[in-house]
Amino acid sequence: MSTIHKIKLGNQGLVVPNIGLGCMGMTQIAGADIYGKADEKEAIATIHRSLELGGNFLDTADLYGPLHNERLIAKAIKGNRNAYSIATKFGFEIDDNEQLTWKFNGKKDYVKKAVERSLKNLGTDYIDLYYLHRLDPNTPIEETVAAMAELVKEGKVGYIGLSEVSSQTIRKAHAVHPLTAIQTEYSLFERSAEDDGILETLKELGIGFVAYSPLGRGFISGDIKSPNDFPDDDFRKALPRFQGQQFEKNIQLVNEIKKMAEEKEITASQLAISWIVSKNILPIPGTKRVKYVEENIAAAQTTLTKQEMDRLEKIIPLGTETGMRYDAANMASVDQ
Repeated sequence: MSTIHKIKLGNQGLVVPNIGLGCMGMTQIAGADIYGKADEKEAIATIHRSLELGGNFLDTADLYGPLHNERLIAKAIKGNRNAYSIATKFGFEIDDNEQLTWKFNGKKDYVKKAVERSLKNLGTDYIDLYYLHRLDPNTPIEETVAAMAELVKEGKVGYIGLSEVSSQTIRKAHAVHPLTAIQTEYSLFERSAEDDGILETLKELGIGFVAYSPLGRGFISGDIKSPNDFPDDDFRKALPRFQGQQFEKNIQLVNEIKKMAEEKEITASQLAISWIVSKNILPIPGTKRVKYVEENIAAAQTTLTKQEMDRLEKIIPLGTETGMRYDAANMASVDQ
């Protein structure tokens, strides 16, 4: 396998591999499995294998579990903390009984409380990249970012970022303290960051872009043939992308992507990851299996030619309807 490429994420000094490891699926959220059953031993082996291949950038959040995901990462990195770059997030309010309140909290006192809890759970005294997970509609972004900036001054956080925010919010936040990264869903199936001008804003301000769900919540892998392929508690059953006629239309798109991937002798997932990397965007595909982390890292070391990019974007042009990425209730939490 070729040596993993390193990139600068934004203009503030953070250097990471050109692909990260999304850890969300390694634990439950509020008692529900994400993307099927998780296995702690295999998850830790996946984190270790990723590091062996140069993939040392881990993405988690206090929401995942809640808190169990950060604790699992603490087990995986114990005794080797400095070998990893860790990104975690806060903003979904978690009470003192470790229960989600399902409110958003970006207030200054909660920022301080959340970071101390994450530091403890991760078994570390610093977090490389700290994100606000969702905008708190009742707290000015300037207040939240000012509190995050204090964490940087205190050495508890290296760099800061935001998740699922609009260009207007990005500009307001960046004026308070320079942002290193914006994270949002982005894939061949989900390109609203382009439609909404967010990528242009980030380029102008020198902020990195991190793409979560780069495989369209697993759809682009080609492994999903029917809505019945999901366990009953898999949250994807509720997503518009996986329902009714839209599901059938999306399967046709995936079949075309698979044909192109087969010609290149790679998987559809690898083609989708290569497409993102070729756009100078950092994908963080989630996996909890060694086999897939090896595949994903290999994909990120292969960039596509302009002709290949053009062909892929003809299969699924910007603006193609693939179904909303969340149900209406969860879309309401995305700052648009």
